[in-house]
Amino acid sequence: MKRTILGLVCGALIGTGAIPATGLAAERSTAQAPARQRTPAVNERQKNQRERIQQGIKSGELTRREAARLKEQEVRIRADERRAKKDGEVTAAERARLERELRRASENIRDQKHDEQDRN
Repeated sequence: MKRTILGLVCGALIGTGAIPATGLAAERSTAQAPARQRTPAVNERQKNQRERIQQGIKSGELTRREAARLKEQEVRIRADERRAKKDGEVTAAERARLERELRRASENIRDQKHDEQDRN
């Protein structure tokens, strides 16, 4: 009887995820993509640039048209990143291209936020 109850409790805990069935469950959730496919620096820069665009919209430094163009540029960069990851490996050349595109986008954000046009 005790063995049956203990088995049911353990099964319930494992089934609900309270206790991982193996140590691999935690590893898989933290490291989903192989190292050669990860682009944390690119992702961080994209996040930063999205925030800069949003701040420019909020402050009125960017017109609607400027913001739309900058967002389109960000969409193209994300598409290029997906394309680079598609074969399972982001090569040095692909990584350099993404960095170059991100640098240009950052310069465009700066230029558009500090030009004479504003939404007000």
